Amino acid sequence: MNSTVAVVGAHGHTARFVLTQLRALGLTPVPFGRGTALAFDGVAAVVNCAGPFADTAVPVAEAAVRAGAHYFDISAEQAVTMELLARFRDADVVVAPSVAFYGGLGDLLATAAMGDWPAADEIRIGTVLDSWLPTAGTRRTITRNAGRHVTYTGGQFVPPAEPSTVEWDFAAPIGERKLVELSTADQVTIAHHLRTPRITVHINTEPLADLGDPDTPPPAPADDLGRSAQTFHVEVEVRRGGERRGASASGRDIYAVTGPIVATAVTRVLDGGHTGARTAGQLGDPAGFLRALTPAHLTVNLASRCQVYPAS
Repeated sequence: MNSTVAVVGAHGHTARFVLTQLRALGLTPVPFGRGTALAFDGVAAVVNCAGPFADTAVPVAEAAVRAGAHYFDISAEQAVTMELLARFRDADVVVAPSVAFYGGLGDLLATAAMGDWPAADEIRIGTVLDSWLPTAGTRRTITRNAGRHVTYTGGQFVPPAEPSTVEWDFAAPIGERKLVELSTADQVTIAHHLRTPRITVHINTEPLADLGDPDTPPPAPADDLGRSAQTFHVEVEVRRGGERRGASASGRDIYAVTGPIVATAVTRVLDGGHTGARTAGQLGDPAGFLRALTPAHLTVNLASRCQVYPAS
């Protein structure tokens, strides 16, 4: 099996974790800088880490497809993910955008929780971050994508209305938290393949305050793996009538965990059997995918139960 993987934007913050995990899984990453010509002859896959992806995703994906290489990216950008999933739906190779903390982890949890249900009435994601120390790339992406966000309701993407708030009763030790609605790539990746008329994502307000503060510093290494001290917890609730199913995952550093998520996706695709536009949840057995990330990168509960209700 050809194990060579081109990594575009290889000098970025998150790319360091991607390179490390590709090597850990026995693959051979080849770093590509932002100014490097997109010549992917002889590589099996391309992982695009060069944001903002509104500028890079389509040309890098097109170059990968022309070379017969599978394409992955770590974008959290809704509009870009929608475009790639539509443009490369019938590609002869896999085109998998948003295989990352945003867009990938929620999709994996939702798909695992959905299980054998053919459809659901609603899918909800609740996220708690203890902080958000944004990279320079995250700040550039926010500016580049201003005004391009959508929500998913009534089975279609629509411009966001006034963000809703909910009270989410998380598993201990987090407990009950007030969350605000957030537009993320998860709405796009989940809607691509799971049948449901409504997908919502909510997050606690503290990390959004960090994100909105221009003086918030970037992430700093706090362990031997280079991860920051940031922690995250994500719960997903899938509802059908009076029935509810749930799944959850906890870990450290939303940028660092993107490395093992996308590297694991690459190994699954290189094992064969997949083509076309796909999301992380469509790469076979999402529960097995999540278990492959434990315990080194995630703590996962695939039978969790959560309670969510509108905030008063």
